[in-house]
Amino acid sequence: MLPSWLVIAIVTVAVAVVFNRLSSNDIRWFNHLRRPPWLTFEKAIPAIWTFIFICGAWSAYIIWEADAGSRNTWFLMGFYLLLELVIIAYTPVMCKLKSLTVGTIIGGLGFVLGFILALIVIRIVVWAFVLLLPYLLWSPIGTYVTWAMIRLNPGNA
Repeated sequence: MLPSWLVIAIVTVAVAVVFNRLSSNDIRWFNHLRRPPWLTFEKAIPAIWTFIFICGAWSAYIIWEADAGSRNTWFLMGFYLLLELVIIAYTPVMCKLKSLTVGTIIGGLGFVLGFILALIVIRIVVWAFVLLLPYLLWSPIGTYVTWAMIRLNPGNA
């Protein structure tokens, strides 16, 4: 039997790989969007997201180990999975629909779901909550960047 940390890591990576499919047209559309002049950290965004996903998976592992296999823990694993699916949906859905507004909505939804999950897990294991903080801090920034890009790219709102 595989250890729980490995199962969680495999699921996290599999969801990211399977659901984050972009065509060359999607990438071209996204790369041609105008960005705010203050967006000087764009090259760091992949590293930021990698860190956030590692923290999220680690948080899920801590919750699993706190009460492995219980109904509540399975519910929370489903909640972690839902949050990851919403986070991953941001780029492909926004690019397929060519809509920054959709990206902003998905970003906001992800933050709300992450906040709810954090409120639940803080009562179980504080460290699981702490590991969700990078996402809760970054998500509003990413969502704001997308929202700010609407004004710069009105034809892609």
